[in-house]
Amino acid sequence: MDGQIRYDPMIPDGFRRIALSLAGVEEREHMGHPDFRVGGKIFATLGYPNERFATVMVSPQDQSILVRRYPKAFAPAAGAWGRSGSTSVQLRHAPARALRIAIEAAWEQRATAPNPARRRSRKARAATKRRPRAD
Repeated sequence: MDGQIRYDPMIPDGFRRIALSLAGVEEREHMGHPDFRVGGKIFATLGYPNERFATVMVSPQDQSILVRRYPKAFAPAAGAWGRSGSTSVQLRHAPARALRIAIEAAWEQRATAPNPARRRSRKARAATKRRPRAD
């Protein structure tokens, strides 16, 4: 043994299995790639830029830890997406345990975040309120 840690490389089916094992997750497609959603919000995708990659939407703090501990597996996505926590995963370099933790962190962040798109505006709520009839 040469002192390096050995692990089985992650494959897309393994990534999919982990994501779908979490509560309330559904698989859909976004821009031609499979994505995983909770409460209608995407927390992970597969296959971008190709089938060897995935993306997880973690917090910037979690991203920093993943990139520092597993630099061959995790990298910030380009631009503002990357600065907000979108993290590219090179599947063949990602240890299954680290990837499971990343997917769970992304799921938790989206599952507990409020969804402003689902909130109705005050004006919309007022328009649908029942008004008492004048007899």
